[in-house]
Formats: sequence, C-alpha cells, structure tokens
Amino acid sequence: MLDGIDRATAVSGVADCLAYDMGGAPGDTSLGEPSDYRILLAMRSTGDSNAPGDGHFVVAVREKGPKTRLICNIKDGEVSGRSVSSGDDAIPDAPVVMPDINAHKLYMQSVIDKGNWRLPFRWASIGTVEPSVDRVTVSYGDETSEAVLDGGWFVAAGELNQQVTRSPHVKGYDSGGKLVYDSDRDKYYMPMLP
Repeated sequence: MLDGIDRATAVSGVADCLAYDMGGAPGDTSLGEPSDYRILLAMRSTGDSNAPGDGHFVVAVREKGPKTRLICNIKDGEVSGRSVSSGDDAIPDAPVVMPDINAHKLYMQSVIDKGNWRLPFRWASIGTVEPSVDRVTVSYGDETSEAVLDGGWFVAAGELNQQVTRSPHVKGYDSGGKLVYDSDRDKYYMPMLP
C-alpha cells in the first residue's frame, strides 16, 4: 500500500474491479469473489492524454481457484480501466523471473505523451518469480528498487522525476547472489518504451 491508500480502499477497489461492466455485460462472475484475491499493490495513478484524471491502481492476484491477476485503475471512485490475466500463462521456455505482460500500465504514460510525461510519476513493475529466485531488482530512470517477493510474485515501485525512454530493467538473483535473469536478455521483454 503506497501513497496513503489504505487496505479498505484497496479491498473496495478489487470488489469494484470484479463488478466492472465490460461493454454492457455485468461483471464476469468467473473471476470469483473479492475474498479470493490477495492485494499485491495499491498506488496512485497519474492521468495522461489517453486517460485523463488522476486516481489509483490496485493489483490483486487470485488465491483460490484459477490463477488470475487484476490490474484496476480507479478514478473518482469508479473503475476506469481493468486488465485481467487468467489461466496458466506459462510459456515453454519461461525464464525464472517473468515481468507481467500488462505491467506497462503501471510504469508508462500514454504514447501520445511521449516526451511530455507529467512528473513526478509513480511507477511499479510486477511479475512472477520461481522459488529459486531470492532477490529481484528493478532499475527505472536513475533509480533502482529492491522488489518485494510475495508468494511467487515480485513487486517493485518508485517515483520518476524525469522522462524515460527505456522500460524498467529487471534482474533476478539466486540465493548465492548469481544473476539468473536479466530483462535485457529476455526475448519476451520490450526493453524500450513504445
């Protein structure tokens, strides 16, 4: 929980996210109940030209039932965007650290605003880690953040005071300190922002 967002607000955000109306249909009941989820992250969100207005993000993962990850953006008490990843998204040659495919929602502003981001900008990076990974660092701009490892997930956050062109640089280490993952060598990871 960052930026003064309390647990009650984050829990309410998960409930609203699950009930979010996607194109005229009621909330997707296959996503489960709020009590099925564990909150990984809550932080402020900065509006941009594509999605004006500030608010906050809530990221939660399903603890019971099919593997599910939610990223919700909430503005003025209403869900303004939702990203859902469900099922086993493992790939055959998956690395031991796997940045979330939709984490860019948490670390970049709209491509419309390329070169003109609103600063300071709260950012985060999330993804999964294998049990063999003991430590993850995420560098973004001129800052390096030590990620929190939590139940097979990593979460790192910071604040940018400058415009950037590269995605966060994610590194994973085993218990002996050996580098076991580098996003710069990951064929599935986009090292440059669009």
